[in-house]
Amino acid sequence: MNKPKVYIAKPIPHEVEEYIAQHCDLEKWDSNEDITREELLERLSDIDGLLTSGTKIDEELLKKAPNLKVVSNMSVGYNNFDLKAMKNRHIIGTNVAGALDDTVADLIFGLMLACARRITELDRYVKAGKWNRDDDLELYGANVHHRTLGIIGMGRIGEAVAKRASLGFDMNVLYYNRSRKKEVEEKLGVEYCSMEELLKRSDFIVIMTPLTEATLHLIDKEQFNLMKPSAIFINASRGKTINEKALIEALQSKKIRGAGLDVFDVEPVEIDNPLLRMDNVVTLPHIGSANMDTRFDMAKLAAENLVKALTEGAAPNIVPELRA
Repeated sequence: MNKPKVYIAKPIPHEVEEYIAQHCDLEKWDSNEDITREELLERLSDIDGLLTSGTKIDEELLKKAPNLKVVSNMSVGYNNFDLKAMKNRHIIGTNVAGALDDTVADLIFGLMLACARRITELDRYVKAGKWNRDDDLELYGANVHHRTLGIIGMGRIGEAVAKRASLGFDMNVLYYNRSRKKEVEEKLGVEYCSMEELLKRSDFIVIMTPLTEATLHLIDKEQFNLMKPSAIFINASRGKTINEKALIEALQSKKIRGAGLDVFDVEPVEIDNPLLRMDNVVTLPHIGSANMDTRFDMAKLAAENLVKALTEGAAPNIVPELRA
């Protein structure tokens, strides 16, 4: 029996590659540079499965891959999937939900602490030789413990953040989600509320939703206007879940206190972006899952999704919109 043919469009650990090779005939992209779309399209004519991250899976690509049965995303987000086109072709689409929950939750808490206690700002202050007295009110930050945290999107990562906040920092945790999660409320003592109420009551606001048509610019000028002047806004989801121009305006006009960002509207972030010149904004280069252990786990889970979909016709992490 012939093995299914797969293409691996980005470097993965050797052990993960060997696992795929046990079950599939594989070709791979060997360079550390990203494969261009043109090069990728040339390699899809006879493949059954594709392992990728961020490649736009649309009608153009699908026409070049008549045998394609599964696309395995090595990420949690799947806004690169044209879900309608994939559904029409009965193509399985998977992600690595669960592999990076704790890692991203740690980063979100790092952003909260860095913003509240002005850690990156004051690191620059000390290194610039500006520290010349013992106690300076100008250097004071805000507490995180016993404050109110609002989480928009109570998925796995949202729940991991809520656990840290409630059990570790004694925070009052509010959440807004498409559906209420009473088991999470009972387990962690969190409170479900409307988004409007969450925005008005929260000292820290974390958005952790996937990017879809419904969540594009979910946080816009109207939402920033509802927040406390002391509020700190954290985004580690996707840049386009917020209106970045509205965020810049809210920060410049002091409608909110600060922001911690791991994602941006345009990535890599443009050098003239006003956010890069604000002391009350912590900016990171989209590193939510960026450590060796987590990236290995993501690659392994993406490989398992790919192999199981091709050999068993199903996978444990099919994205919700493409489930039968």
